[in-house]
Amino acid sequence: MGAYLLDWVALFFRWFHVIAGIAWIGASFYFVWLDLSLRKPPQWKADKGISGDLWAVHGGGFYEIAKYKLEPEQMPKTLHWFKWEAYTTWLTGMAMLSIVYYANATGYLIDPSKVAFGSSVGAISASLLFLFGSYFIYEVIVRSHWGKNVFIFSTTIFILMIIASWGSYQLFSDRASFIHVGALLGTIMAGNVFFGIMPAQRALVECVRKGEKPGKEVADLALMAKNRSLMNNYFTLPLIFTMISNHYPMMYSHDHGWLVLVYVGIITAIVRHYFNQKHLGNTQSKYLWIPAGLTVLLIFWMRPAPIEPLPATPVAAAVEPAEQAAPVDSSTTALPVTASADDAIMAVVQAKCSTCHMAQPTQEGFNALPAGIIIVTPEDMKAHKAKIITAVQTGYMPLANITALTDEERQQLVAYASGL
Repeated sequence: MGAYLLDWVALFFRWFHVIAGIAWIGASFYFVWLDLSLRKPPQWKADKGISGDLWAVHGGGFYEIAKYKLEPEQMPKTLHWFKWEAYTTWLTGMAMLSIVYYANATGYLIDPSKVAFGSSVGAISASLLFLFGSYFIYEVIVRSHWGKNVFIFSTTIFILMIIASWGSYQLFSDRASFIHVGALLGTIMAGNVFFGIMPAQRALVECVRKGEKPGKEVADLALMAKNRSLMNNYFTLPLIFTMISNHYPMMYSHDHGWLVLVYVGIITAIVRHYFNQKHLGNTQSKYLWIPAGLTVLLIFWMRPAPIEPLPATPVAAAVEPAEQAAPVDSSTTALPVTASADDAIMAVVQAKCSTCHMAQPTQEGFNALPAGIIIVTPEDMKAHKAKIITAVQTGYMPLANITALTDEERQQLVAYASGL
């Protein structure tokens, strides 16, 4: 019952996270479009302090939108704030990180071949230190004099994210590495709202309520908020990519997965820049052709190596039937001694794959059959051939190599599945 209820909790927070994320990023996209689409207003509006306006039609009616340089003529009775979309997305995201990666750290967070944390507590502590330590560095940068220069600020943060991408791959499992970079992007974006954008807006509103002219302090807060908002704008597409990345092991399980992530971040940021320019009325097709070309190069660079056929000779010597019937020790990494290549491969499958992929998984930390895929017999392997080849070849399975599948066994499984 506990595992069943945990699945419901995970479902709720995942669903809530997606809904909140749509609301946040949707509002972000809208306000970026809105701000960049404003045009010089007529003089009578400019005399009232309006810096830009636009007209739109939607839902069967016309909308007239205006933005003031700083303060309106009088404070409106109802003022809408946009903050809880960001906060809710971050909180539900941290809940998902805890449910999926912390509650089952040995299956999803830890890769023993990288860092031997010794315990789940050590790995979780490293995860939290990675997220909040990186965010602290970001906050120091954005509050420094570097944060006032858009070019220097953006370049510094780009370098920081490259280091963070590389660092995550040294600490965590491949899948967890992508998610941690995404969680860092989300933390920075939510932090920008909480520590930068909202304080600037509150200071401006307070000045208007008091009937005071915003001074240098408020102007400095507004400048910092603008740079933070710019960073959030360019982080949106890379963040969305990391959110869906766990469905594509070919990306994060690549030998240079951290570099793949950096590469995709560059591609998506350029695409975001294209739309920013388009909203300004400055459509430059090169900002679409460049990422398209980079994507083709990425596909070519990441192409998998050709599959070597399985040797026709048996992989191990024959033994007595009584020895063949002996139970398989799932902790061993060597191929068991069997009478044929087929038997040897299936023994590996039963020891290293079936512990999770059976009707009732016996592997610790797995409460339900992953993706509904059963892999117990050669017929099962044939039915899921394409998925098995991709998952094993990319290193996606076993998750965090929890059953210690060796490179030799991995090659043999891929070759065997290819021949089915």
